[in-house]
Amino acid sequence: MANVLLGRANGTMTTSPSPASRSGMAKRAHDPERLFDLDLVRCTENGALAAWKWIGKGNKNSADYDASDAIRGMFNLIDCQGIVRIGEGIKDEAPGIFMGEKLGSWNPGSPSVAIAVDPIDGTTPLAKGLNGSISVLAVATCDDPSQDPRDLFPNVPSHYMQKLAVGPRVVTSGVAVELDAPLEKNLKIIADALGKRVSDLVAVVLDRPRHEKIIRSLRAADCGIRLIPDGDVAAAIAPCLPNSGVDLYLGMGGSPEAVLASAGIKCLGGQLLSRMAPKDDKERESLIEDHGCRPEDITKIWTVSEMAKGDHIIFVATGISDSPMLRGIRYEDHSCTTDSLLIRARHRTLRRIEAHHDIAHKTIRLASSGGEAAL
Repeated sequence: MANVLLGRANGTMTTSPSPASRSGMAKRAHDPERLFDLDLVRCTENGALAAWKWIGKGNKNSADYDASDAIRGMFNLIDCQGIVRIGEGIKDEAPGIFMGEKLGSWNPGSPSVAIAVDPIDGTTPLAKGLNGSISVLAVATCDDPSQDPRDLFPNVPSHYMQKLAVGPRVVTSGVAVELDAPLEKNLKIIADALGKRVSDLVAVVLDRPRHEKIIRSLRAADCGIRLIPDGDVAAAIAPCLPNSGVDLYLGMGGSPEAVLASAGIKCLGGQLLSRMAPKDDKERESLIEDHGCRPEDITKIWTVSEMAKGDHIIFVATGISDSPMLRGIRYEDHSCTTDSLLIRARHRTLRRIEAHHDIAHKTIRLASSGGEAAL
């Protein structure tokens, strides 16, 4: 019996929720994200497993489609009202989950959430069979029912942003890094906060021609560099993770990835400074004329608190191939192993989840068919 009869008032029966119902309502009121945090891990697990079959096969769009299909399929089993704020297709018109799309059950009374998702961060490395690809998403839950979930993650209209990411020890050192400060000054701040020499630091930079000046400056300062071909969400978060071997991330990367990385970094107490970086005058004009940006909007420096608002934030990611943040999928005998992160901003709890999937029994929920598909 779901409810217990209390009595009658003016001919109307009143009821009290069952203990299970009271527990669910209390959980929703205090920590609404606890209702579905592990289900979000299943989303990125399924996305990673769906993408894995395309590793090294040169078809990144098919990998992206399958990962998106698996994430969407699992998400639609989750009891929430989700609005996608950061999705696919902004830079390269890839197939996938798009801004404004609705995910979740949308049952009345279920939590309203904003979603930032990249089914595969690092499609090019995956297509080439290289390291550096993950499946990643972040969810922000409204603090009160009147809040609009679209306010929780911004939609940054530029293709790229300039970025500088550091970990929590740098943030709490009392001396802040600055996006426009000389690189040597920032390196000194980071080294002092970490108790290292500048020559002991390791910076991650996307291996792009646009970063030649940064790379030369880092080498001139005797700072170690790890060049990556793609996948800067994991790279930006790496300075916040224990034993990652990464002390800072800098350079210019995708704007959607800046929002996703900010959600993870906020959950861990680090900082990501980012600013729109128009590629040329044509994009700058488009930002102003087509997207309504003011000149001061383009020069604004964003922090993680502005990129990912509130304390009810969950960040989850699953490795597809090895990255600075996660191990990739490993197949052995009749099973495969996935490594995932689950991080919540409210208590800055980081969980590493190693899951072993029996290939003979494991299925993935697909949105395209509405059913389960074998690995």
